[in-house]
Amino acid sequence: MKGFCPLASGSKGNSIYLGTKNTKILIDAGISTKAIKSKLGEIDVDLADIDAILITHEHTDHIQGLKVLACKLGIPVFANQETAKGIVDFLQDCPKFKIFSTGETFEFGDMEIHPFSIQHDTLDPVAFTIRLDDLKLGFCTDLGFVTSLVQNELRNCDYLYLEANHQPSMVHASARPMVYKQRVLGRSGHLSNEACGQLLGQVAHPKLKHVHLAHLSSECNTPETALSVVRGILEQNGIQLDMCVAPQDMISKAIHF
Repeated sequence: MKGFCPLASGSKGNSIYLGTKNTKILIDAGISTKAIKSKLGEIDVDLADIDAILITHEHTDHIQGLKVLACKLGIPVFANQETAKGIVDFLQDCPKFKIFSTGETFEFGDMEIHPFSIQHDTLDPVAFTIRLDDLKLGFCTDLGFVTSLVQNELRNCDYLYLEANHQPSMVHASARPMVYKQRVLGRSGHLSNEACGQLLGQVAHPKLKHVHLAHLSSECNTPETALSVVRGILEQNGIQLDMCVAPQDMISKAIHF
């Protein structure tokens, strides 16, 4: 498949497929190898054709699948140095790493990949923009606060995969412990529906073709709430965007190039 498809999105595990004619990668591998293989099969992609895995950060819902994918099957793992250390600590094994520097663009196959820094409670978390010919794709989740860097990096994207994790009122009303609530709502936690809508309002432009709202909380958000809040903020600014929600338990809408 030439295009991309979120395979799973949420606190139980995250992974995205992205492929061109010559290069096929995963962004994160936070679900089992069996699940990844099955979900790839739904979009007619063979796991054996995956050339590499990009990792955003070392939380288990982004790296769980590396135990088999990287350590047993030998698929190379792209990560920055601090995240690589976190991966080794978790796996108690050392995959075949390709180390990148946060903020420095690198090429892999026919992809131009730019990792940039985000605010999250891990060692050196990143989001990615990826250029394929004349397309720019942005993948940005697991951040508690939108910095000016994030705004600038996500400008002029043709496609966006962006976090809309929670509705703050639902976090406050939940039975979760206070330490959880403080973490999620903090500047190194997760992006709210409102913050997602405000960010989209800042980076939207006429050539933005589609947005996946991603990493929704199963307890403190719903797809209907996320779409309603984000669309409401955009409509206040006279903006309409094609959007969908990336679910946890099934593949998302596939984007074909």
